[in-house]
Amino acid sequence: MFPASDTPRQPNREPETVHAFIALGSNLGQPVKQLEQAISALDQLPDTHVLRASQMYANPPMGPQDQPDYVNAVALITTRLSPSELLGALKGLEQAAGRLSTRVWGARVLDLDILTYGDQTLNSPTLTIPHPGIADRRFVLAPWHEIAPDTRLVDGRSIADLLDAAPDHPVHIVLPHRDSPETVSSHPIASSAQGET
Repeated sequence: MFPASDTPRQPNREPETVHAFIALGSNLGQPVKQLEQAISALDQLPDTHVLRASQMYANPPMGPQDQPDYVNAVALITTRLSPSELLGALKGLEQAAGRLSTRVWGARVLDLDILTYGDQTLNSPTLTIPHPGIADRRFVLAPWHEIAPDTRLVDGRSIADLLDAAPDHPVHIVLPHRDSPETVSSHPIASSAQGET
């Protein structure tokens, strides 16, 4: 479990450090390279550090099938940014990577989502925490389970149980060749809680 600041902020107090999980995805350009750069960029955000990052997992798109496969990962960070500040920072990284507005579930140069922010819940027009699509996204649950298998959502559901129950979706781990960042090889993964997306 990764506790967060669950006490109200007091005037003139330093923001408390919160653990948050971030989903990363890309299916345009060089997805592996773009996710590696995004993880490095996360670690350079103000008052934010990457503690762990999963391997990268490839899978067919969840939405329209007339687009390339996605590459996905999950990172665990600590941050003193508020949820809205963190969201703004992630949107800034997406734009810096060249993301443009496209159709719903369309192709993305870079997609960054806040999965959880400590043990807080939030439902606003711009941000819902925990992310409402977690239970349906094997490509998120598998890398999450890889780096933090004992995590539970604020409602008590475990990542391991959610992964077991997630809709079947083919995935494989992506391994970049050291001598050619544009080329990837892959290992198929069975649809189980051992790790897939």
